[in-house]
Amino acid sequence: MRKLFLICFLATAGVVHASPNVLFLAVDDWNDMMNAMGKPQVKTPNLDRLAERGMVFTNAHAPGVYCAPSRTAIMTGLQPFNSGCYGDEPSIYNLPDHMDLPQYFRANGYKVAGGGKVYHHMPGYLDRRGFDEWFIWNDELKKEGWHIDHWAPGSPALPENERPYSEVARATKWKEFDFHAMPNGDEEKMADTITANWAVDFLNRKHDQPFFLAFGTYAPHKPNYVPQKYFDLYPLDQIELPPIQAGDIDDLPPAITRRLVNRAKRVHDPIASGNHWKSAMQGYFAACSYADAMMGRVLDALWNSPYADNTIIVLWSDNGYHLGEKKYWAKHTLWERTTNVPFFWAGPGIPKGKTTDLTVSLLDAQKTLIDLCNLPPRSDIDGESLKPIFQDLENVKDRTLVIADYDSYAVVNRDWRYISRPDGEELYDLRKDPNEWSNLAGHPEYADLKKKFAEKIPKNPAPAGKGPKSKTLRLVREGEDFYWVPRNK
Repeated sequence: MRKLFLICFLATAGVVHASPNVLFLAVDDWNDMMNAMGKPQVKTPNLDRLAERGMVFTNAHAPGVYCAPSRTAIMTGLQPFNSGCYGDEPSIYNLPDHMDLPQYFRANGYKVAGGGKVYHHMPGYLDRRGFDEWFIWNDELKKEGWHIDHWAPGSPALPENERPYSEVARATKWKEFDFHAMPNGDEEKMADTITANWAVDFLNRKHDQPFFLAFGTYAPHKPNYVPQKYFDLYPLDQIELPPIQAGDIDDLPPAITRRLVNRAKRVHDPIASGNHWKSAMQGYFAACSYADAMMGRVLDALWNSPYADNTIIVLWSDNGYHLGEKKYWAKHTLWERTTNVPFFWAGPGIPKGKTTDLTVSLLDAQKTLIDLCNLPPRSDIDGESLKPIFQDLENVKDRTLVIADYDSYAVVNRDWRYISRPDGEELYDLRKDPNEWSNLAGHPEYADLKKKFAEKIPKNPAPAGKGPKSKTLRLVREGEDFYWVPRNK
């Protein structure tokens, strides 16, 4: 009788498995500007609710300095200097025998599904081998190599020749650096919304095995085309510009100084001189709040489902984003604005309503999930499990991370950031100088500290793999499938 009751209960209420489910949530280009990370200028009510249910790591860092290397590292569990994927080198070609995160969960009895921007968005980067189900909002994009293009034909974005490019886009001659308030009625037509609704549908289904569900938004990645109601949250007169300091870049090594000066002439100077700074921030903030709303749909579906109490939630962003600090916009730097990212955890075994500034890496996600889901441990991936932090937060010591950008590295912990470049060094005391304005690398009293950090940089980093930007690979499409081959074949 007891067995019969259990069967009937599971059939009507949905299956609650011994192994926890996983909801793997990704946002794009979102820096630390959110209430749960102590910077409430951006309105994120849904991430606030997630923070109340779990733990927020305010000192989490991306393993790469822009989308492709960060996402490759997170999905493979490998540091760029161990994989050779420092930039646009596709792991599906360069690491063909390495089992990535979805493949590992699928091999260990999970139903694995995904949709949206989880892998790099360009054609040929989505590794579908680990998925039982992958949703794409526009079937035509499958034929391009599963391109995650959120403004493809069928989206409400205006055609290329009809876009009302913002003054910022025109002034900087950077078409993607655009923002535009769309009609509120277009929200349900947007790719992120369509994909969020699919994720909601997935969570409303009955699942007869534990699931791993990955959902990623393209927002707040540029261009920031989101409904008017999200722009309305940020009146221009209420937007606060980020702190800056005159002469901030005067103490940097020569190559990065030239890069910043040239980039400022093309991007920041037209924005600042044209009085567009707050408008550009408004577009970014609006896109963040739209992404928060989409995450809210999926979180509500989970929390109203039979799986609410047996699902681990992890939310991350692939990299941060400069909003004019150091006269720089976007990412691709080894400073705090690029590497510091949201990293939220909630679910069974994770304390509620906790925040910590312990230094952690997005690379820690894979070992942590394996640990929390009681799967066989892996010795072929990098990172550390966060489970000891969940179990005994007060007694875990801080650690030091290494972040790679080809031949340059950042070495980071709670108190310091050391950057090694081919033509020089940087050192910042984050306790006294959180904005990284004063480079202490030239001060002789820090020689021993610099040496200590420099010793953490890998001595024999993996050479860069093959990639399309280096003109060594080309993508071959066959129906809805694709593969990479050397360009000369």
